[in-house]
Amino acid sequence: MIYKKFGDIKLSALGFGTMRLPVKNGNDADIDEAAAEKMIDYAMKHGVNYYDTAWGYHSGNSELVVGKILQKYPRDSFYLASKFPGYDLANIDRVEEIFEKQLEKCRVDYFDFYLFHNVCEMNIKEYLDESHGIFAYLIEQKRNGRIKHLGFSVHGSMDVLTRFLDKYGKYMEFGQVQLNYLDWEFQNAKQKVELLESLGIPVWVMEPLRGGRLAKLDEADAARLKSLRRDENIPAWAFRFLQTLPPVTVTLSGMSTMEQVVDNIKTFAEEKPLDADELAALYEIASGMTAKTKLPCTACKYCMSHCPKELNIPELVKLYNEHKFTGGGFLAPMALSVYGEDKLPSACIGCRSCEKVCPQGIKVSEMMTEFSTLLK
Repeated sequence: MIYKKFGDIKLSALGFGTMRLPVKNGNDADIDEAAAEKMIDYAMKHGVNYYDTAWGYHSGNSELVVGKILQKYPRDSFYLASKFPGYDLANIDRVEEIFEKQLEKCRVDYFDFYLFHNVCEMNIKEYLDESHGIFAYLIEQKRNGRIKHLGFSVHGSMDVLTRFLDKYGKYMEFGQVQLNYLDWEFQNAKQKVELLESLGIPVWVMEPLRGGRLAKLDEADAARLKSLRRDENIPAWAFRFLQTLPPVTVTLSGMSTMEQVVDNIKTFAEEKPLDADELAALYEIASGMTAKTKLPCTACKYCMSHCPKELNIPELVKLYNEHKFTGGGFLAPMALSVYGEDKLPSACIGCRSCEKVCPQGIKVSEMMTEFSTLLK
């Protein structure tokens, strides 16, 4: 197992994410505890020492099961992470209640790592509002030793990330971002990593396989990668990409089967970063994957000066591209949740004034109509 130095401790470069544990009969709330225990036992035996859970995973049952399984191991043999669930605004004023319950569910006296969960457009205002007492309470728990290291995860835009770090950056010991070779450009992951690196904040990775999208490529792309590394399986390429990035400390993988656990541990037995040609191949594959649905907006903003409804067209195109590529998902709806009704795609009146000045010839009005339909 590869280990990364974090202060005076060593963390396994592969972290065990527990959002996608095996379940019974397709019921996400009903974790197959026996199967999960075998997977975690294997991971522990083979050097994985970082385990990531959260309040909402598996309808609240991930913390219970992970805590139960890890209880049989010495407390100093693993590092446990959980998060404050600010993705649900109903929780904003419940930080003390939730934190105490999380310790109880996980059967521990402290969390090694604790995060502001999912900093995004929907909750940035509340996270920054000190009247809710979230930051003050978590810092107090850190002083009391009940949180060893405080950080955050982010699915929001660069603007959201910048706002959060402007206020709390000096207190953040690590930042968890959605990072993979497809989102390096597509979701501005590169820019986020560069910002964290500039502030000296180590990077934790979530969605290294883009929810499994990068675990299986089409035949032509897979054959191209096989020609470069004959013995490397396709999922490993996504992990090798991350091993190429110096700021990355822990890569979380939400493993659902023993096969995934075994394969990932094998990949993380040694570092094999990519060379320039291999990186170029990945970037070209990523570009090809998104090009099938992506509108070529360059955010020149000429359109905005011609929109009678004053819509933020470049941002809406960006969210459309994400939603279209993913086939749904939560990112676009989450970002749009803070938009007024008069600024949503449905507010477009189809006047086509923006299209007359678009250098890329994007049929904006048609995109707005389709986007509105996809969001229903």
